[in-house]
Amino acid sequence: MEVAKTGTDVFFILIGAILVFAMHAGFAFLEAGSVRKKNQVNALVKIIVDFAVSTVVYFFIGYNIAYGVNFLSSASEISGLTSNAGFAANGYDLVKFFFLMTFAAAIPAIISGGIAERARFKPQLIATAVIVGLVYPVLEGMIWGNLFGFQNTIIEVFGFPFHDFAGSVVVHAMGGWMALGAIVTLGARMGRYRKDGTPLGIPPSNIPFLALGSWILCIGWFGFNVMSAQQVSSLSGLVAINSLMAMVGGILSALVVGKKDPGFVHNGALAGLVAICAGSDIVHPLGALVIGTVAGFIFVKTFTICSNKWKIDDVLGVWPLHGLCGLWGGIAVGIFGQEILWGLGGVSLMAQTAISTFAAVMACISGFIIFAFLKKTVGIRLSREDEYIGADLAIHKISGTPEEDFGLR
Repeated sequence: MEVAKTGTDVFFILIGAILVFAMHAGFAFLEAGSVRKKNQVNALVKIIVDFAVSTVVYFFIGYNIAYGVNFLSSASEISGLTSNAGFAANGYDLVKFFFLMTFAAAIPAIISGGIAERARFKPQLIATAVIVGLVYPVLEGMIWGNLFGFQNTIIEVFGFPFHDFAGSVVVHAMGGWMALGAIVTLGARMGRYRKDGTPLGIPPSNIPFLALGSWILCIGWFGFNVMSAQQVSSLSGLVAINSLMAMVGGILSALVVGKKDPGFVHNGALAGLVAICAGSDIVHPLGALVIGTVAGFIFVKTFTICSNKWKIDDVLGVWPLHGLCGLWGGIAVGIFGQEILWGLGGVSLMAQTAISTFAAVMACISGFIIFAFLKKTVGIRLSREDEYIGADLAIHKISGTPEEDFGLR
């Protein structure tokens, strides 16, 4: 029975890892549809190469920092065939790594959307390696592991641990606030603002691609959230229905506030899902609906203000979407997780607010430091000529429609 249970858990978390892996296709198509046609190939290549770099550095460095586990032992030991090696049977620890690695790789995928169309390729990969190998695992280990005894300290101070079931703060707020540092450091795209500072619209290249990216992300998100239980015995249908309710709340809110704009509608779904990650296991479905609705409003309003008033050229709106909605999600657990609002309890609003804010500040400062350092040392921005012709031809020497380039149609 024990072998059957472990095997079932392996299969369960493997399916979760595959679903979250598929979300990276969603990141790719969301970015490819949102940028101009001359930058579509670059968007697709960045996401898959970022995933590869993330896998390597997280395997050798990041996972060990977060959880004190490394796989530099024999295959017999790490797959659990050697009973006294400290690894679970059936290779459970290996698929758990796979699952959590797909979360880690989401950080550079988020940042990629914010700095699209003007970032150099190699410096971005260097940033990915530093973030996934060194920076992200520290916060991950503090909240989801035992690093520095962080959660014990939170319990001593606030009476309850910091609750982030599936990463509103650990993943999304981290990625969004780091992206803010990168976006500001790079500066706006050529032609995004007139000399007097008034904005010039740069329309997306492909609304169907953008919508496809959103749909893939929405579907994969049920692996992101539900499979965060990591064991079949901990599985809860509450997580699934809360994810659904928050998603539709985000859609409807963005539909109304965004005046039926398709970009807002499809990203509104993601805003709701970002916000519900933290509390999807303890809030009531009505609370999830409110959380998602507020998140959709936050995304549309702050994206508009950032672009038009603050002159922050965040191409996909990743700071409002992941940074601010992730922050809201972390805080919202402390509100809607309370038993008085039909939640399961066991959370503190003070703890949720304080640690969510701490994580956002930590991520923002890290983003500014990393990208400012790269800017001073190797440079992070395409030349004006390369930005003008587009990253596809400047970096990859091919466009998304090569037949048209060579007059073959």
